[in-house]
Order: sequence, then structure tokens, then C-alpha cells
Amino acid sequence: MVLELVAFDIETTGFGVDDEVTVVGFAVPMGVRVFVQTDGRDAGNVETHVDDRVPVHVQVTTHPTERALFEAVGSFTSERLRDEDVLLVAFNGERWKGGFDLPFLRTRLARLGLAWLFGDVPYADLLPVLTRRFNTTITSREGDDDGSMSDDRTDLVSLYNVLCDGRHSDVDPFVESGEAVAAFNEGRFAELVAHNVADVLRTRDLGQLAQWYCSKSEFSVKSLSPTVQR
Repeated sequence: MVLELVAFDIETTGFGVDDEVTVVGFAVPMGVRVFVQTDGRDAGNVETHVDDRVPVHVQVTTHPTERALFEAVGSFTSERLRDEDVLLVAFNGERWKGGFDLPFLRTRLARLGLAWLFGDVPYADLLPVLTRRFNTTITSREGDDDGSMSDDRTDLVSLYNVLCDGRHSDVDPFVESGEAVAAFNEGRFAELVAHNVADVLRTRDLGQLAQWYCSKSEFSVKSLSPTVQR
């Protein structure tokens, strides 16, 4: 049985324990579901602005605080990710020796005193599969003695451009992911959401690619269910 991939990605105000989650997005078979917090500001009709530049259906809800965002995400995951045939995937979300999204979420939820967002859903990180089982080396014509230079690409955008067709690059308004912080601070929520949509679509496509060319054993699948329910 092929599991249904649901890719997710978050945006934050930075990397510290006091920084907040600003966006949580999920790529599902029928489109993308995005939750964005506005820090109490008026976001306008974000969904309409995003639909104008994104080739898939996107459902966006805005929430005044990070707490409200997490409560909405928790309701979504408890309903949408409860099926046994769902595999949650992320790119560098959490690996054996690292990862960003899941550790960041745990810290923020703990500081707010909120329950864990994911139940007994299977999860796999795509970064180890893609870098170990695909050739991601780009060779240019300058640098080495023979006129060539090799460079391993291990970030999401580079891997997507190498292994996929790059079609979601037009969706992303940012060149660097760090621009998402400035967009949130300046209230450019439509651009922030479009960036998140691009990333979850890239992640989903890379996950499907890995399913097509790699065995199930290559995916280090684990359950995200906590030992004790809060």
C-alpha cells in the first residue's frame, strides 16, 4: 500500500526559544491548507491574493496569536491526519542528528502549555533519503585543475531544482527563506503564505519522487505520538 503523503512546513520569526511560529502549511492531495498568525493585525483577504499566483487550491485562515494558530492546527491534524494511510513528511523537519520544524514546535508548545499537535501519525524526513539515494552534485566548468567545480546541493530549493522541474519556483516571492521574517514583520502576509505554499509543494513533489525510486526501507518512519497525553 502506498501511503498518502502530506507535506508540512513552518515559518518563524527567528531561531531562538522566544521566537514564534508565524505560518504552518500542509500540502494535501486536493491542494494546500495554510494557517497564519497576524500578531493581531488585519491581514486582509490573504487567500484571494495567494490564489492569484498559486496554481493549486489554497485554503488560508488567519489567527490573531500564535496560541490561536496552534489551536486551529491541532483541530486540523486531529481530523485530517488520523487515517492509517497518511505519511507526514518534511524536509529537515526532524532527523536523527538534527532538524528544525518539529523541535521548534515542541519548544513553542511547551512554553505556551499546549498539547502536542500530532497524534499517532507516521512521519519521515526526506532530507536523508534524497541526499543518500540521489546524486545531487552539480558540476560547473571552473574551480578545479581540470576546469570543473563540484557542489553538493542539500537545501530544499536546490534539491528541488536538481531533481524536479522547478515549476513551483515561480510561486515563491522570496529568493532567500530568511525574507519570510521581514515579510511577517512588515505585514506582507500574502507573500509569506505564498512562500510557505511553494515550500510545501516542493516537499510533496520530492517525497513523491522518493517514493517512485526508493524502497520503503529507505524511509526512516517513526510515530509522532507522545508517550503520555497532556
